[in-house]
Amino acid sequence: MLIYNAEIHTMGSLGVVKDGWIDIQNGKIRNIGSGYLPYDDKDAIDAQGGMLLPGFIDAHNHLGIIEDGLDFEGDDCNESTDPFTPQMRAIDGINPFDRCFEEARMRGITAAASSPGSANACGGEIAAVKTYGRRIDDMLIRNCGIKFALGENPKNVYNGREEAPITRMAITALIREGLYKARRYAHDMDSYYSDSENYDPPEYDIKCEALMPLLDHKMKAFFHCHRADDICTAMRIAKEFSLDAVIIHGTEGHKIADIIAEEKIPVICGPVICDRCKPEMRGLELKNASVLHENGVKIAICTDHTVIPIQYLPLSAQAAVKGGLDFDEALKTLTIAPAEILGIDDTTGSLSVGKDADIQLYRRGENPLDLMSEPVLVMVSGEVCRREV
Repeated sequence: MLIYNAEIHTMGSLGVVKDGWIDIQNGKIRNIGSGYLPYDDKDAIDAQGGMLLPGFIDAHNHLGIIEDGLDFEGDDCNESTDPFTPQMRAIDGINPFDRCFEEARMRGITAAASSPGSANACGGEIAAVKTYGRRIDDMLIRNCGIKFALGENPKNVYNGREEAPITRMAITALIREGLYKARRYAHDMDSYYSDSENYDPPEYDIKCEALMPLLDHKMKAFFHCHRADDICTAMRIAKEFSLDAVIIHGTEGHKIADIIAEEKIPVICGPVICDRCKPEMRGLELKNASVLHENGVKIAICTDHTVIPIQYLPLSAQAAVKGGLDFDEALKTLTIAPAEILGIDDTTGSLSVGKDADIQLYRRGENPLDLMSEPVLVMVSGEVCRREV
C-alpha cells in the first residue's frame, strides 16, 4: 500500500517530510520519500496534505487487565494475596476482546504497556502490546519490565489486613529482600553451570527467576511513585542493584526534576487530567511534564487507563502543552519517547524503513491532540483498522 501527498512527521531521523509518501508491504515500512511517484497502486491513498504520524503509544495503563464495564469479574490487575509477586505476568490477565482496545485504535493508539497494579510492593511483569488482534500472544511486542510500587497503595491494601507492609520502610525492605534473593539465586545458578560436579543448583524459585532479567539488564524496573521522597527511594534501589529504572507517575517530579535528570531516569507522567484523589497526589501540577523536560528528563505521557479512558491519551498530552510543554515535544511523549522507554523502539514509535507500519493520518490542518480530532486512517502492523479516506 502507498500513502502519498502527506506531511509525514516521522519522529525519527528523517524529521518532517513534506509532500511525502510512504510505501508499506507485509506490515512493514518499505520506503519513505517525497515528491512525485507514478501512483499505479490501485490501493494508493491520497492523504490530501494531511498529517501522517506514527501510532500513539500509552506507556502505562491497565488495558484489558481491568475490563470495561465489569467489577471483580474482569479485574485481574492485583494479586493482592501476597505483597511481592514478580512472577505474575500481565499477559496472562489481558483480555484482547475488551472493547477499550477498539476505542484505543480508533483514536490512533496502536500500542500500550499494560501493567499489573500497584497494590503490591512488586506486582509482576508488564506487557507492551499492539492494540489490534484476537490473541494476546500475537499482539505482544515484548514483556518489557517488572512493576514495583512505593507509597500509599501497598500501605493501604495491607494495613487493612494488619499485614506487612504497612510502612514505606517495609515496602522498600520487601523489594530489597526480593532483589537480594534473586542476586544470590543467580550466583548459585552460575556456580552450578560453571562447576556442576561441586555445586548443586538452587531449589527452583519462580520469584527469583522472574527477577533475574532485571539484574541482567534484559528488563527494566518500573517504579510506581507519586511523592518526591518515593521517587528518591526508587532511585536509591535502582542504584543499589544497578537497575535500568523508570518512574511511573512521578507526580511530584517537578520538585526534584534536576535530581532525576542527574540520575538519567525517565518518567512516565500521568494521569494528567485527573483530580488529586489521594494525599500523595497533592503535588499534582499541570506543569510537571514541562518542568521535567526542561531539566533534561526523558518523558512520556500516560493515561493510567482505566483511571483516564485510554482514548483520552492525546488530550492528556494537550493538557501538558497547556502546562508549558512544547507541542512537538508533546507528540514525542506519545510516540518515540514511550517506545524508547519501553524498549520497543526497534519496531515502533517512529516511521522508518523496516519498522512496523503503525500509522495514523489526520486531515490537513487538524491538531492530532485536540479533543475533537480523530484520525481518518489507522494502521496497526500494516492492518487497516480505520479508514475514512
